[in-house]
Amino acid sequence: MFRWLGKNISTFILALVLAIGVWIAAVNASDPDVEKDYPTPTLLEMVGQDTALVITNNYTEQITLNLRAPQSIWAQLTANDENIHAILDLSGLEPGEYSLTPQIQIGIQPTRIISFTPPSIEITLEELVTQTFPVNLSLNLETSLGYQAGSARLSADEVQISGPKSLVDRVDTVQASLTKSDVREDISESLTIEALDVEGKLIRGIDLSFDTVELLIPVSQEGGYRDMAVKVVVEGQVADLHRLTNITVFPLVVTVYSADTQLVNSLSGILETEALDITGISEDVSARLKLDLPENISLVGDQSVLVKVSVEAILSSLTISEKALQVINLDPALVAELSSLTVDVIISGPLPALDVLSADDLRVILDVEGLGAGVHQLVPIVEILNKDIQVETILPESIELTLSIAPLATPTASP
Repeated sequence: MFRWLGKNISTFILALVLAIGVWIAAVNASDPDVEKDYPTPTLLEMVGQDTALVITNNYTEQITLNLRAPQSIWAQLTANDENIHAILDLSGLEPGEYSLTPQIQIGIQPTRIISFTPPSIEITLEELVTQTFPVNLSLNLETSLGYQAGSARLSADEVQISGPKSLVDRVDTVQASLTKSDVREDISESLTIEALDVEGKLIRGIDLSFDTVELLIPVSQEGGYRDMAVKVVVEGQVADLHRLTNITVFPLVVTVYSADTQLVNSLSGILETEALDITGISEDVSARLKLDLPENISLVGDQSVLVKVSVEAILSSLTISEKALQVINLDPALVAELSSLTVDVIISGPLPALDVLSADDLRVILDVEGLGAGVHQLVPIVEILNKDIQVETILPESIELTLSIAPLATPTASP
């Protein structure tokens, strides 16, 4: 028996190999292997990173895979991206630069990894440090004449900065800045704080424990100075059929001074201008006016104020009744018949313009250019010589127009 097996063992092995080959061929024929790129990039997953280290370089976060798998497996692979993972293990690494090969894990088999791009990932690890810096205030402040600023106060004196050691080591100062002029009242501002290097350049890529700081600066008026509101004094009346719409003054508030502090404090708080005569004006006017100052009181800055007076004509409306219609651009071969020979026109505008308007200053037309025989509905067009006058309504709003062929003239015999 054993002698027979010894003589035929090679035959058995050959038969087994042939059988396996036939089986593989049959399987490949029904479900062939397909090699191609996975349709979507795989997101790189970082594991094992020391919490005291931080990655400081830019690196590729997506891996492109080329796989070989039976055709039936591809449908399962692409049905859910969670079937494939690309892992970069940072366990045990210290600060430094590394070239690491991603580990590709595929949850559905049989699948072969043919290649992946990039084949390695360049990583730079740095120590994550935290350092406390004082918050410096850069203040460029100019108060108005007669005002003084008190001591500035910040809501926080220190800030913690966290980030890669190489960036934190570059920080020279942490600064909050404010530039303001013509200050007359207390300052309450929220300022952005910035980490700067020795050249005053902003350092990015670091975290601050807070981004803004509150600044408070009291501002008070010096003795002998006082702010006073300006009141414009006008005389006369504007032109007939017009109305006064607005009076503006700049500045609204002026500063006065006296060596006698008690005198300044006893003022009413209002300064009047010299009188401005507006008699008969029909359009806007502007003028510079002096102020009526009490004795021993002087004005700080400009010695006059700018006053603007706005005037407009009173608006009204007017109805022009039974205004005759005019047909224009009528074909000589046609005759026109109108549903109404007149219309009522309601117009509006400044009273002075309406008062001098006559019926001859406007016309109402029906333009029939290009129209043939038949019945048409046309909207009348009102033409007015004065552009300040507007058309509000036309009654009726539409006119029925019948165009017909003009009858031929019958010749009359001569004796």
